Amino acid sequence: MEEVPKHKENSTEELILKAAKLVFSRKGMAGARMQEIADEAGINKALLHYYFRSKENLFNAVFYDLLGNIQKKFLGILNSEMDLFSKIRNFFTGYTDFLQENSFLPGFIINELNQDPEKMINHFRDAGIKPPPKLILQIKEEVQKGNIIQIDPMQLLMNMLSLAIFPVLAAPLLKGILEAKEGDFDQLMEKRKRELPEWFINSIMKK
Repeated sequence: MEEVPKHKENSTEELILKAAKLVFSRKGMAGARMQEIADEAGINKALLHYYFRSKENLFNAVFYDLLGNIQKKFLGILNSEMDLFSKIRNFFTGYTDFLQENSFLPGFIINELNQDPEKMINHFRDAGIKPPPKLILQIKEEVQKGNIIQIDPMQLLMNMLSLAIFPVLAAPLLKGILEAKEGDFDQLMEKRKRELPEWFINSIMKK
């Protein structure tokens, strides 16, 4: 095969990853087909195989790219030297934005967990996704100082993740229950992004 110029390699690879993200989000790993991904990217299947060799390789590339973004943006925040309340504010704001931009991700992860839980767990482990030690220590210290209520750090972390993920995961259901049109729901999410951190902080502050 003719050698592909380096600048074109980068742009073609990005195009493939973007197309694969869309197809995997619709079909999952098992249901996706390389031909469908090639069609979505507007390239031929041979070129797709030139870059990634197999669907497994392509899936791993897409998923590790997303997990890398999560690790960089959010574990970086939670393991930083910020005070606890600043971390909570930055986490909720940033995570809401990230999930809105990648709204397929929570459902996609749940679907893949149902198909092959061990594989998905290994993906997270390999990407270094784990409870942030600085945040865990910080929560314990704030409890000891009497600044926040008595709470298990893991419970606090699970509460943060649940509150951030659920509205995106359940968006179709919430739109129906709330009788909210697309624009109305977007406004609700923007308002939630501002109000949720303050509500959460108030709920854990020692009165």
